[in-house]
This record gives sequence, C-alpha cells and structure tokens, in this order.
Amino acid sequence: MASLALQKCLNHGGREAVARCPACRSHFCRECVSEYKGRILCAPCLAKEARPAMLAGANRFWLPMASATGLALAWIFFLAMGKALLSIPASFHDGGWAHQAMESLEADEP
Repeated sequence: MASLALQKCLNHGGREAVARCPACRSHFCRECVSEYKGRILCAPCLAKEARPAMLAGANRFWLPMASATGLALAWIFFLAMGKALLSIPASFHDGGWAHQAMESLEADEP
C-alpha cells in the first residue's frame, strides 16, 4: 500500500492527498473532504451519510398523504366560498343595496 504522502487527489490530479475517505477508501485533497460526526468523508459519501432519516421509509407514505389531504381541504374551502358567493342576491351586485341604504338614511333624518 502506498504512503498517503505519495497519493494524489481523486478529483484534482495535481494536488497531493491529505486524507482517505473511510467509506469509499479513495484519497482526496483538503477541498474535497469534510468532517462529519468525527469522521473525514468525501462529498459523495457525506451526501449518503447525511441523508435525513425521515426520507428513508415512513416519509414515502406520509408525504403523498399530506399533500392529498391539503389539496382536498383547499378544494373544500374554495367550494364553500364559491357557494357562499353564489348565494348573494343579484340586487347586491347591481348596487340596489346601496340605494336602499341611502333611502333609509335619508328617511331617518328629521
């Protein structure tokens, strides 16, 4: 096995390696490795290691269910709002209510 001092970075062939990733066992320069939970890892191994645990199993079921539930609730809300707007009489939209309000205010004045 060759010494670390003689190794070159896998990504940058002109740079000397300063660390070996314990997961993939490749050599890398300082810019290509990061410390994660006390270990020095390369970027691809770090991405695999740091993947959130939620995305692994349960989230495959709950994320689509939450999305479908949100969509259904939004549909019900907008359906109810549409029905409420349709129940307003046409005279309200024509301005009839404003004329009636003005007439009642004028009638109340002495």
